[in-house]
Amino acid sequence: MRPRQFDLIAFDWDGTLFDSTAIITRCIQAAVADVGGTVPTDAAASYVIGMGLMQALAHAAPDVPPERYPQLGERYKHHYVAHQHDISLFDGVLPMLADLKARHHWLTVATGKSRRGLDEALQTVELKGVFDSSRTADETAGKPSPLMLHELMREFGVAPERTLMIGDTTHDLQMAVNAGCASVGVSYGAHEPDAFHALGPLHIAHSVHDLHHWLNAHA
Repeated sequence: MRPRQFDLIAFDWDGTLFDSTAIITRCIQAAVADVGGTVPTDAAASYVIGMGLMQALAHAAPDVPPERYPQLGERYKHHYVAHQHDISLFDGVLPMLADLKARHHWLTVATGKSRRGLDEALQTVELKGVFDSSRTADETAGKPSPLMLHELMREFGVAPERTLMIGDTTHDLQMAVNAGCASVGVSYGAHEPDAFHALGPLHIAHSVHDLHHWLNAHA
């Protein structure tokens, strides 16, 4: 077994572990339509995935006035709840996490989801006890603020150079830069990987299998 390079590994959730990008994009578009805003393109709607909910919706719907944001948020949640059982973990995620647990990495989640939304996702039997901790955008600062990673590193007493952030958006990778941590990008989520290179990820994985292989060899 190779020595560990990273003690703490933080995963984004949507688009990285959870195959939810397309449905979230559609829910954002439907919510904006419901409140009479200009419906964002697929690219514009998917770009905001990973941000905190209201920050994301405001960015995706710049012509919706702030006083309608609560209604916009409620309509998004309505559409998401209607489809939440249509989405699942990417194939290969569970074996990858099991291998990392066997090597005694601390496994955490740093996500733009709400605490309630993440806790509901983590209630599945297959994920019981897999993650050692998590942070959500509604209980700390949203990405790309480094606060999520700072709190997780402080919780486990891990230095930035021993921490790895894995995500599918520039928001995730910029958060890692801001926290002084290394990162790995995945190209199968919300953002096009061409934008990742400027943020210096150690690797860009094009599938969960690719990510699993890289982590086994380098993490």
